[in-house]
Amino acid sequence: MPKQVDHDQRRRQIAEALWRISADRGLEAVSMREVAAEAGVSIGLVQHYFRDKNDLVGFAVGRLRERIEERVRRSVARTPPPHTPRRLLRAVLVALLPLEPEGRTESLVGIAVFIRALGDPDLAATYRRGQALLVTAVADQIRAGVRDGELRPDLDAETEADILLALVSGLTTTLLLGHGSADQALNTLDHQLARLTT
Repeated sequence: MPKQVDHDQRRRQIAEALWRISADRGLEAVSMREVAAEAGVSIGLVQHYFRDKNDLVGFAVGRLRERIEERVRRSVARTPPPHTPRRLLRAVLVALLPLEPEGRTESLVGIAVFIRALGDPDLAATYRRGQALLVTAVADQIRAGVRDGELRPDLDAETEADILLALVSGLTTTLLLGHGSADQALNTLDHQLARLTT
């Protein structure tokens, strides 16, 4: 019998090859031929699944979002009870930091995507939608914490979400550069979260 091909798995394999290259040297100079070689497949197979590089990047960005969402879910699942809004908020923010090799690669790819989005209106719109969803998710946890009396009643949820995500972004840069340790990043995050508590 002919071997069954898992087309979704093939697409993911090719997208992850793109990530590995872009995490190392960005997206701009990456060719489809290099992606094929990194994935261990032919250039024809890459072109079978993706019309062009933009099509591949678009798929890879969607897959990256799924991976980050999965990392957030795992972080939340590892959070010991009680699952208060503040603990869940911390779990979400910790999941966004590059504390493990997987998170480091995803953060580097995210930076490469951001740089490409600066000159690509469609990708920029996708990036903005993703950021808006993230702000909403963080703001929702802050609102829940305010309702439960765990966080200060005077907080503006969207403003605090913007501040926390900007902090995570800055800590990510620091960690990627090797300027600070994971413990320092977590202490800084906890310091900021403590300022929101009643």
